[in-house]
Amino acid sequence: MSGHSKWANIKNKKGKTDAQRGKIFTKLGREIQIAVRSGGPDPEINSKLKDTIAKAKANNMPNDNIQRSIKKASGEGSGEIIEEITYEGYGPGGVAVIIEAVTDNRNRTAGEVRHLFDKNGGNMGTSGCVSFMFDKKGLIVIENNGTIDEDTLMMDVLDCGADDCNVSEEVFEITTDPNSFSAVRDGLEKKGYTFVEAEVSMIPQSYTTLTDEKQLEQIERLIDGLEDNDDVMEVYHNWES
Repeated sequence: MSGHSKWANIKNKKGKTDAQRGKIFTKLGREIQIAVRSGGPDPEINSKLKDTIAKAKANNMPNDNIQRSIKKASGEGSGEIIEEITYEGYGPGGVAVIIEAVTDNRNRTAGEVRHLFDKNGGNMGTSGCVSFMFDKKGLIVIENNGTIDEDTLMMDVLDCGADDCNVSEEVFEITTDPNSFSAVRDGLEKKGYTFVEAEVSMIPQSYTTLTDEKQLEQIERLIDGLEDNDDVMEVYHNWES
């Protein structure tokens, strides 16, 4: 079982998560609210909410915060209209970038995202301009801390219906079909595994390496700026960092 490691990107994101935990929890809370509004407050019926809660737990979001977000979305609320929008574009050196955002003002968010592309050597494109270069997959990451028997994990992964498992010194990366992600995650959880990451992700089919120092600085500023934006939920890219 093999596949390109996504761990470097996850590790970078985790470092930022630790430094900006409050902001991350706020973003996750908005994702939970959108999931509730689209399918109801019961995660056993609303699969999107169930997946979002799993993602929140993988990011160490306290259960009290999760429940508050569910209750807020279930009530009358403020009447605020929040929508999900996906932006696509090219960063410096042709790096493909996909941004998933949640906003109450699409003009503001689009302007901010476009500005970040423009000032960092990239350009925001039209819908579909780079998404064909990514595969939508369920991604479950388990820490390889020396306590897990690799052969047993492989058997459990296959038994739960996963597609693949990539092994590195630091983690086990399990990929699934998006439609079977919840079942695989639940199955592994019942077998006693805990996750570093558990979400449906956009995984690049190939990766772009940058060697120019200016472009390296620009792509770091672009990704950092996007991830720091309050409206941006996820940033996917094919930069080999």
